[in-house]
Amino acid sequence: MWPWIVTAVLAVWIAMGLWQLVKPLPKGVGLAWPAHSVDEVRFLADESWFDARGERHLEQAIFDEMLALIGQARRLVVVDMFLFNDFAGASEADSLRPLSTELTHALVEQKRRHPNLEAVVISDPLNTLYGGIEPDHLEVLRHAGITVVLTDLDRLRASNPLWSGLWHLGPRWLGNSARAGWLPNALGPGRVTLRSYLALLNFNANHRKTLVVDRGDGWAGLVTSANPHDASSLHGNVALRFEGAAALDLLASERTVAAWSGVGLPGPRPLPAPANVEGPRLQLLTEGAIRDALLTAIEASGKGDRLDLAVFYLAHRGVIEALKQARQRGAEVRALLDLNRDAFGLEKGGIPNRPVGRELVEAGIAVRWCATRGEQCHSKLLLRRPANGSEAELILGSANFTRRNLDNLNLETSVRLLGDLDSPALDEAAAFFERRWHSSPERTTSEPFADFDDTTTWQRVRYRIMEATGLSTF
Repeated sequence: MWPWIVTAVLAVWIAMGLWQLVKPLPKGVGLAWPAHSVDEVRFLADESWFDARGERHLEQAIFDEMLALIGQARRLVVVDMFLFNDFAGASEADSLRPLSTELTHALVEQKRRHPNLEAVVISDPLNTLYGGIEPDHLEVLRHAGITVVLTDLDRLRASNPLWSGLWHLGPRWLGNSARAGWLPNALGPGRVTLRSYLALLNFNANHRKTLVVDRGDGWAGLVTSANPHDASSLHGNVALRFEGAAALDLLASERTVAAWSGVGLPGPRPLPAPANVEGPRLQLLTEGAIRDALLTAIEASGKGDRLDLAVFYLAHRGVIEALKQARQRGAEVRALLDLNRDAFGLEKGGIPNRPVGRELVEAGIAVRWCATRGEQCHSKLLLRRPANGSEAELILGSANFTRRNLDNLNLETSVRLLGDLDSPALDEAAAFFERRWHSSPERTTSEPFADFDDTTTWQRVRYRIMEATGLSTF
């Protein structure tokens, strides 16, 4: 009797896990929007570097621009941010910028000044530990009349099907409570329930980092790799800020996610795809469409072309193989990677970037490590510069180059900019990469690959297993 029961439970568990892995995607996920002509587009970066005495210097622009955009809005503000909290973990709280407080204050004040302003904040339920805590700043936003949407992650496919099969059979239906916590909160203050950690093990996320606002008679958008998360305030990040039709596409992409929770976003609908577009063009990409654009750019690269990438996590096997093949065709490929050593005061094991970096070097690809001391090299950027002088291409946004971020598992938003290399935004992106790649004792921004070439066979095996199964946080 018991063997049959165990077999039946295992069969149902496996079947549910497989279903959660392949179930149909919600409408609006994984789209490549039309490429629109764009005049007003700016590349922004948050950078840190170390002088000869080892002192950190910060040059930050992303959240200053975000707060400025919110401050001029009159009709609509839509913010979608993955990490939006003041959790500091083991970090030095007094050295951090209070980004979550600044963003909360900016939204509340703009709503107070303009009561008819529609303001919507979309975020990931990780910020409440999946219902296990009640963050004060979210209550402040609600009290001010700002709509707060915590994304319904159950609509997404399973990032970790080995656990999610069991989760959807039982623990999912138990709910959660912000008043019944008895376990330490590994991410911040207070106590949480076991159910919070069981939800966390699904490793699903709304990982987007976007802003849409009205700007005069038009619309402006910002897509970034940066979170309004206090413990992330020292991280290196990148962003594109733009105006025009692409901002309406961004609004439409957020309208879909808000609708999952029964929230409707006002504002105009996207404009029709243009017949002929000349000059710089901007295209919105979400989820799997980001992967397709990355692979297309890499696969189009050959002899004399240059591919530069600055990435927090590089693990996607398709992207890695495409980079190696581009190098074989004669493209010059440079990868600037985070050491995957630091996570808010805790030490990580170097996966996936250490074993992947070794693999790239063995394929003839140049690799350097970001110089970090507690913070993270959190950019997600690829820049392609053809040797024949044709259009350059920049892809950046929220998506790390991993299975979870590129294979329609997380919610992600990136943008693709095409144009002449001497156009301001592309020129600034190229200058950003060169500053990070070329380091000196007086301005240390990166370090040679050999300084941290310590990959073990076990690390390589662990990375492959974690990337293939989803049993990982990357």
